[in-house]
Amino acid sequence: MRRGLPGAGLLAAAGVLHALSFAPGPLPSWSLAWVQVLMLAVAAHAVLQAPSRRAAWVRGWGFASVSFTVGLYWLYVSMHDYGGMAAPLAAAGVLALSVFLAIFPATAGWLARGICPPQAAASPWRASWTALVWAACWTLFEWLRATVMTGFPWLNIGYGVVDSPIAGWGPVLGVHGMAFITAFAAAAIASLKGAGSARQALAAGLAVVMVLAGGLLGLLPWSRPQGQPLNLRLVQGNVEQSQKFDPALMQAGLRRHLELAALPGQPGTPGADLIILPETVLPVFQDQLAPDVWEAWKTIAARQSATIAMGVPLRQRDAGGRTRYTNSVMGFDARTPLADLAAGNTAMRYDKQHLVPWGEFVPPGFRWFVDMLDIPLGDFDRGPAYQRPFAVGDQRIAFNICYEDLFGPELLPALYPDGQGLGGATILANVSNLGWFGNTWALRQHMQIGRLRSIETARPMVTATNTGITAAIDARGRVVAQLPTHQPGVLPVTVQGMTGLTPYARFGDKLALLIVGVVLIAAAARVRRRR
Repeated sequence: MRRGLPGAGLLAAAGVLHALSFAPGPLPSWSLAWVQVLMLAVAAHAVLQAPSRRAAWVRGWGFASVSFTVGLYWLYVSMHDYGGMAAPLAAAGVLALSVFLAIFPATAGWLARGICPPQAAASPWRASWTALVWAACWTLFEWLRATVMTGFPWLNIGYGVVDSPIAGWGPVLGVHGMAFITAFAAAAIASLKGAGSARQALAAGLAVVMVLAGGLLGLLPWSRPQGQPLNLRLVQGNVEQSQKFDPALMQAGLRRHLELAALPGQPGTPGADLIILPETVLPVFQDQLAPDVWEAWKTIAARQSATIAMGVPLRQRDAGGRTRYTNSVMGFDARTPLADLAAGNTAMRYDKQHLVPWGEFVPPGFRWFVDMLDIPLGDFDRGPAYQRPFAVGDQRIAFNICYEDLFGPELLPALYPDGQGLGGATILANVSNLGWFGNTWALRQHMQIGRLRSIETARPMVTATNTGITAAIDARGRVVAQLPTHQPGVLPVTVQGMTGLTPYARFGDKLALLIVGVVLIAAAARVRRRR
């Protein structure tokens, strides 16, 4: 590389370290934001000082390809270890996805380098302007990655700064606004390399102001308590994915969840109001379950005087006679009729709306790929955009399933009052089966995602998973309790529901996209004048 820029090896090393910054382990949580910003600064310097736009694209693509390949390595585990795909094909699948996802940050760098070429005339605001353009381009393509072809925004740089003052921008601008601040700080640091004047230091100073402002925003009370706290019991069955759908072992898995849900509480602790079990606790459709098993679940609800919410694959016929399949959460108690349970027609129900490509629906032209995987319970139908939260005690719980908490805007409708005057959700709940990914980074990365959703919405979130991480997160994104991963157990927690809408809850990604739009429109005008 020219101009003394880091070589390809250093850029690749930066990509590896960047991949480690999205969740604690092996790096400690306090270091994640520092590593995130510094490694992104290496990429920003390489891209923005590239001799051409083509070189900028290639450098950005190389950095991002390495980062995605390392950060998403756990997809190999799901495809090979549990999906039965041959090792070379599984490895090729991870690599193909990574190099495709890398197109988004690469194109962001190409656009930023085109708008702000390194040979342009210097000015007191030059470094600050370049950092703004870099941040706007990066954020725009992060947003596109989250929306194009159903979206896959895993490893958004905003998740790497959850444990930093930048997280204070979450309730205002959401993850994309946090990505904007992070990218600006990275470009500001990149501008300091070899700088001998105050021009470049001005950009770094602005970045410090933005970060400190986030720290102040994080002190504000974005929500307030609602009603009496709810006593929850979160069940983690730890049924190995290789055993979960094995006909010879299904009964053992069901029995384990029944036994965990039936465990009495510790002496002196309040009884459970709500027991939450993970995604697809039932490995068969609800109408395939023997009536005596449903009776056993109702007996547990009666003994615990609790509502039970569990992940269930549902099979039903709609009004037109078509069979619908949904990945759902059903809520019931001792009074729920047995016929309603067998039919999947409980009053409390949530149907997953954002399905996993290849795992829960087949994208056009990819049937051949899905046929190579041994994935049961596929081809689901989508649930509606708004679904009423579960009302338990004084609280209203909005469920999401699997990686749906990755799509922040889709969680927001449940926070608003419905047409009947009932209040919006006061608690968020995620049920997942991360057994597909073994004991990998996927579990900890998913926890960072859930923490950021709590920060954005100022709502507590609980997670009930098959193998971990099962935890309770408060309305400021702090983990207050969790179970060890890959061990069966029950986590008793008392959760105070919260009400009130943050700016992000009101406007979603619009505020962050407005900032991006203003910067890019101004940039287009400047480029036009320069010509």
